[in-house]
Amino acid sequence: MQSVRLDDENNALIILDQTLLPRRTEFLELKGLKEIWEAIYHLKVRGAPAIGIAAAYGVYLGTKWPGADSFEALAQNFQAAKDYLASSRPTAVNLFWALDKMEKRLQSEPHETVGHALKALRDEAEQIRQQDEEMCKSIGEHALALLEPGMGLLTHCNAGAIATAKYGTALAPVYLGQERGYGFKVFADETRPLLQGARLTAWELSEAGVDTTLICDNMASIVMKEGKIGAVLVGCDRVAANGDTANKIGTSGVAIMAKHYGIPFYVCAPTSTIDKSCETGDRIHIELRPDFEVTEKWYEEPMAPAGVVVYNPSFDVTENGLITAIITEQGICYPPYGDSLAKLDLG
Repeated sequence: MQSVRLDDENNALIILDQTLLPRRTEFLELKGLKEIWEAIYHLKVRGAPAIGIAAAYGVYLGTKWPGADSFEALAQNFQAAKDYLASSRPTAVNLFWALDKMEKRLQSEPHETVGHALKALRDEAEQIRQQDEEMCKSIGEHALALLEPGMGLLTHCNAGAIATAKYGTALAPVYLGQERGYGFKVFADETRPLLQGARLTAWELSEAGVDTTLICDNMASIVMKEGKIGAVLVGCDRVAANGDTANKIGTSGVAIMAKHYGIPFYVCAPTSTIDKSCETGDRIHIELRPDFEVTEKWYEEPMAPAGVVVYNPSFDVTENGLITAIITEQGICYPPYGDSLAKLDLG
């Protein structure tokens, strides 16, 4: 299922509305920059790679929609669209990575016609999507080499096909293993408060015929203690230069438990999520989300006292000492991450 695609003929971005899953599968046709911004902010499109793809298509459309009779006017349209989309989600580095790639492509066409420049932007956005698909499969192949047939795998949040162009990052080895008869048994954390594991991971893996068991977040320890988990696979929104990683809230707790029980903890991270300018995880800005996501979003009536103070960080940082390996499309990085990550080609 392609969760993000361009309908250039109709000047629209088409996305799978992930906020409606698993109740119904609905694709949205977005024809305004504000609609795209809101889709990213409200998690209708989510997952670091998918956000990057949506941003690339979005900045192309945001440059095209106003119309321009000169390259200078087109460049102004682009800058306004880029700045606006960049304000939608502060933590996922793919958003900024994709927008910067689009800007570099535009800057490489300074003396061309408006039509030529728009085609270059469209081609760059399509290339970002295609490269993401290839990247996900490569991550899956590298991760699969670390896993054994029949292994129990624990996931957190959703790093699957609908969060990327195809295959996913942390779920890529699961899909490749399914194709090759590995018979993995996946335990999916529900991932409070937005329930990406319950609504998205459990849904897409079940649809693919993968042996999937949904657990509450606070059940991860007991399934580890009972010997049901052979490895933990999680995605990532940003990797600091020292190997600290930011992912959906609750990931660091899973890593701490995995360390306690001697279970490998693998972070599946595209090189596009690696931020060499960020020295450590302490430098990663953590997005705070609205209170209602905790107190009432999934309930017919509020499930907390009126006016109670709520702290709702969307991400947490897993320290590098808790991570067994960081799996990228270029290969597997082991500690010390300051050295292994530095050897990657980040373009």
